[in-house]
Amino acid sequence: MSDQPDAPQPATAPPVPRSFLAFDYGTRRVGVASGNTLLRSATPLKTIAAEGDARFAAIEQLVRQWQPDALVVGVPVHPDGTPHDNTRRAQRFARQLHGRLRLPVHEVDERYSTTEALAGGAADVDAASAAIILDQFLRAQP
Repeated sequence: MSDQPDAPQPATAPPVPRSFLAFDYGTRRVGVASGNTLLRSATPLKTIAAEGDARFAAIEQLVRQWQPDALVVGVPVHPDGTPHDNTRRAQRFARQLHGRLRLPVHEVDERYSTTEALAGGAADVDAASAAIILDQFLRAQP
């Protein structure tokens, strides 16, 4: 053992806040929310009622406006966790987002997000569901 005092430890830099856009995917509508790791909360933004290229054009406009670090997509599954047709559709949507926008995409189990949004009396259920999905994702971050 040494008689010298411990060397000072370098200060640890605080984590850099990260921002996200989240999506509650539906075949006719996609709810959108924004949030960040600094506040650890999400805010419903809007619902995009478009399909195909028009849907992705609207999403690309939101990405340019909000400049998120990553995207979050809610992936529905049966109550027992098994996948169904909408599971695969949401996962395909997540892959398309990554391919088109070149941003990291995180998939989140979105069971009961719509039920929770309806129970909360949301005016825009799809956007509120996206916020619930993003809140769940943000709570899981270290």
